[in-house]
Amino acid sequence: MKKLLVFTTLLLIAQTTFAQDDKSKRPSPPAQAQQTVGGKTITIDYSQPSVKGRSVWDPAGKVAPIGKVWRTGANETTTIEFSEDVKLEGKPVAKGKYALFTIPGEKDWTVIINKGIKWGAFTYKEEEDVVRVTVPAKKAKSFQEKFMIDISKKGDVSMVWADTKVDFNVK
Repeated sequence: MKKLLVFTTLLLIAQTTFAQDDKSKRPSPPAQAQQTVGGKTITIDYSQPSVKGRSVWDPAGKVAPIGKVWRTGANETTTIEFSEDVKLEGKPVAKGKYALFTIPGEKDWTVIINKGIKWGAFTYKEEEDVVRVTVPAKKAKSFQEKFMIDISKKGDVSMVWADTKVDFNVK
């Protein structure tokens, strides 16, 4: 009987461990946006939180904090990778893989490319910023339940969630 109980316990622990490794089963599943623009590949890896009836642009910072650094998605830090040197909103960025942070605002957002790829935005350090740009926030054409990032063939990166859309350009 003891052996059966120990075996069952170990089996449950193993199942739980493997289930946690399957990121597609998370409430905010992983996603990727990728596009080649002028021979340069742009890849963004992020997780897709859902609105779930919440006020996502929360000044208190419970979901996506207005005026505070946000990891631009959920779970791990969102990353952006450039296969070659690029210009982000006209500012040079060397090829490589970076953290993509944002500071949501009511009218404008700050888009941040940062050297520090860690978990979330908890250990964000401004001195590790590579570039910061401010771009306008617009009303989305339709309500978007899941956070989504898309890259056009012209290098326009669009981030849409709830009723908000924010774009920046990479060439």
